Amino acid sequence: MQDTLAVVLAGGMGSRLSPLTDDRAKPAVPFGGKYRIIDFTLTNCLHSGLRRILVLTQYKSHSLQKHLRDGWSIFNPELGEFITVVPPQMRKGGKWYEGTADALFHNMWLLSRSDAKHVVVLSGDHIYRMDYAAMLEEHKATGAKLTIACMEVPRAQASAFGVMGVDDENRITSFIEKPNDPPSMPNSPNSSLVSMGIYIFSMDVLQQALHEDSEVETSTHDFGKDIIPKLIETRSVYAYEFCNEKGRVDRDCYWRDVGTIDSFYEANMDLLEPVPPMNLYQKNWAIRTYEPQLPPARTVSSATGNEGIFINSIISNGVINSGGSVHHSIISGSVVINDSATVVDSILFDDVEVGEGCQLVNCIIDKHVKIPPNTQIGLNAIEDAKRFKISEKGIVVVPESYKF
Repeated sequence: MQDTLAVVLAGGMGSRLSPLTDDRAKPAVPFGGKYRIIDFTLTNCLHSGLRRILVLTQYKSHSLQKHLRDGWSIFNPELGEFITVVPPQMRKGGKWYEGTADALFHNMWLLSRSDAKHVVVLSGDHIYRMDYAAMLEEHKATGAKLTIACMEVPRAQASAFGVMGVDDENRITSFIEKPNDPPSMPNSPNSSLVSMGIYIFSMDVLQQALHEDSEVETSTHDFGKDIIPKLIETRSVYAYEFCNEKGRVDRDCYWRDVGTIDSFYEANMDLLEPVPPMNLYQKNWAIRTYEPQLPPARTVSSATGNEGIFINSIISNGVINSGGSVHHSIISGSVVINDSATVVDSILFDDVEVGEGCQLVNCIIDKHVKIPPNTQIGLNAIEDAKRFKISEKGIVVVPESYKF
C-alpha cells in the first residue's frame, strides 16, 4: 500500500497505569507474558500490508525505542518500507505535543514529504486484532474524507469514548467526545456506537484540518474534541464497523483499552480463559514481538521433594519453577519460582525471583524484583498499602526493581 502512511500515536504519559509507566511509555508495558502493548497495533499494520509506519513518541520513550529497534527492524527501505520512531522535533516553538491532532501537526513536514494519499492514524496502547486493509478499501469505496472505526458498547460504558450517530448509509451525523449522558443507538436503547480511536484520512483533508485547528486559540488540538466534529459539518465522514464481515482476519471481535491497572490486569487474565476472547494462537495472524534467546521453561523437584507445578497459566521461556505452585497466572521470561512458593491470579514480568515460601495473590510484579523468602503480597491490604499501589479492585502492583 504505497499510497498509504500509518501514524501510530505512542507518546501518552499513561499516568493511570502507574507505577507500570513510571519508567516506560504505556505502549512499551509488557503484556501477555512475552509481548509489549504496541505489538498488537504494529502486528495489525504488518498483516494489513501497511509497511510505511511512523511511531510518534514523547514521554519516557527509551524502552519503547529499544523494543522497536530489537523487534521491528524488519522492513526494507529499498522497497519503500519503514518503521520510523519520531520523537518531538520541537518545530512549533519548542512545545511538546498538546493533543492527538497536535502531534500530527508538529510533524506536518513528514506528511508533506510523503507521497501518500491516505493516512491511517492509530493508537499504540490498545489490545485487539484488526484488518486495516478492509477498512481502507471501504474508505476508498465510499469516497469518504475521513473514516472512523467504531464498535457497539453498553450505553452505561459509553461515556469513556467518543459517541457517534450515523444514518442508514453509515455516514456520521454527530460526534460527542466522552458525554456524561451518551446517546443510544436508534434500534438499541441500551447500546451506543463509539469511536475506537482508529482513523483513516484523505491526506489533503487531514493537512487542511490540522492547519485550521492550529489557528484556533481555544482548541485542545484533539481529534475527538476538535477535528472530527468540524469535519462532520463540512466533509463526508463515515463509520466503519469493527469486526464486520469484510476483514480478512478470522475475527475474535476483541478490543480493550488497557489504560488502568484493573483493565490491564483483566485483559491479561482474559488470555487464561478456557476459550480466550483473543486467540494468541491464530496462525494466520501471529502477534510479532522481540523475544530474547532464552532456554525453554522447566519445572524442577526441590531439595524437599516438592514438584514445580503450573495450572492454567501462561509460561514464557527461561522460567524455572523449583518446587513452587503457580495457578491461573502469567509468568514472563527468566522468572525463578523457589520451593513452596505459591503464585495465584498474578502477573510476573521478566527477571522476577520469588523466594521460598512466598505467597502472591492478585499481584502484578514488575521487572527485576527479588522477593525475599516467606513474603506475603495480596493477602493483607493494610500492610500492602504501606508499600505498594493497590488498584480499585484490589490488585497489588510492585514497581520495577523494588528493593525489599
